[in-house]
Amino acid sequence: MRSTILTSSLAVAAAGGWFAATMFAPAATGKEPRFPQLTMDQLDEKQKPLGEQVMKVSSVGLAGPYNPMMRSPVLGQRLFDLFHYLRWETSVPTKLNEFAILIIGRQWRSQVEWYAHAPLAAKAGLSPDIIAELKAGKRPSNMAEDEAVVYDFVTELTTTQKVSDETYARAKKVFNDQQIVDLTAVAGNYVMVAMMLAMSEETVPPGKEPPFKVGEK
Repeated sequence: MRSTILTSSLAVAAAGGWFAATMFAPAATGKEPRFPQLTMDQLDEKQKPLGEQVMKVSSVGLAGPYNPMMRSPVLGQRLFDLFHYLRWETSVPTKLNEFAILIIGRQWRSQVEWYAHAPLAAKAGLSPDIIAELKAGKRPSNMAEDEAVVYDFVTELTTTQKVSDETYARAKKVFNDQQIVDLTAVAGNYVMVAMMLAMSEETVPPGKEPPFKVGEK
């Protein structure tokens, strides 16, 4: 049952999702990759069970963050399960969840996160104007109240390491307790993903323009 849910859910992202965005991408600098791309026949007995799960739901195999994660298979399994919850079972509406991911992607200037999740956010109903303003480093204008709460909550938490009473009170008017916890978790999770991608020097697929240009703030 769980496998069926995973397969059908992740199929939605196959065309433009994070897996496609990281398909066997070379190192950002053109040097030898820090983590050469693994294939199933290279996996040892500790890695193979996770690899088999990944292969059931990923249209591009073991690429992207799974490639470095596979080097720590116990951690990789825990993260695989967490990713599944935070993408497909979270209590936060998809549009707002993807918005939170984009906020983190913009803060980190994460080429892969933005490349993967901007199309998903748009598909989920986030305004192209909001996406464009966020990419330009601006607080988006004309946000609905729930969108403004997500922007201010995530930005305040990740840049000041706290949430003010005022911002928390606004969040409580829009979200229930579970949603506030899940929103916090998705933001923190994608900081970790951005770190993983940065450390392993993952970038966008060959021939694709990186969202953030050198020298841009």
